[in-house]
Amino acid sequence: MPVDRPGAFHGHDLLGEGLIWSDRQQALFWVDIIGQRINRLDLDSGIVAEWDVPDMIGWVLEREGGPGFIAGLRSGFATITLDPFSCVPIGAPEPDLPRNRMNDAMVCPQGCIWAGTMNMDGETPTGNFYRLDHDLSWTRVDSGYRIANGPVLSADGQWLYHTDSALGRVYRFAFHGNGTLGPREVFLDFPESWGSPDGMTIDSDGGLWIAQWGAGSVSRFLADGTRTHCVALPASQITNLAFAGPSRDRLFVSSAADGVDEPAGGALFEIVGSGFRGCPTPRFGG
Repeated sequence: MPVDRPGAFHGHDLLGEGLIWSDRQQALFWVDIIGQRINRLDLDSGIVAEWDVPDMIGWVLEREGGPGFIAGLRSGFATITLDPFSCVPIGAPEPDLPRNRMNDAMVCPQGCIWAGTMNMDGETPTGNFYRLDHDLSWTRVDSGYRIANGPVLSADGQWLYHTDSALGRVYRFAFHGNGTLGPREVFLDFPESWGSPDGMTIDSDGGLWIAQWGAGSVSRFLADGTRTHCVALPASQITNLAFAGPSRDRLFVSSAADGVDEPAGGALFEIVGSGFRGCPTPRFGG
């Protein structure tokens, strides 16, 4: 599959992450965690807008019941609107863990956010996994992560996939739809040549796409763990991916420039002609 670098985005994200497609705004959003920035790409015009954020930001997810987004900051959950810009704290789930920060998240069809945290050193297993409910209360549902990453729900809604990037491991939980999960199971252990599993997305055929940090590629897996596709990209630190566009048939990939000297490090890429479509992106119900 050929890879394009969208010409409108010439910047270099220090740590690009959190790609989401907004049907409501017909735009692709993502963040630069270290650069403390929200990016918005209009696919029709190719124009990229940027907003600076007063904290490290792991992700933004759209709200159904209000304007703007729920965001995961280093300091905790917050609400963010862009025009005009505002950032209002909701609360900090880990006041006793000052070295932790939010890292990645998703919204399930029931409208809850599932979000993971990590220690800033990427090694200490103080990371946790939370569910944020419509009333803006949160519950810790799992713990012991070094780098909690990439939560995504299977196309049939039966499994929630989650990674610990530092361990090179992809987990899955039975997803019950009532806010509870089954026991954590190992789905995949990445060999060293595959890099580390980072962000993930699902296509409408049930394929699980995983960004491979350190390996400069993304791969697609079936529900039994079989790898069906591997696409190489011109940057080593691949972080996240999402299907976008009105038909959700354009696959975009983010990367990171931090710590590497690569011409395309930190760029936003498009994988052209994947032949797959993404699933609808739910909005947070609060």
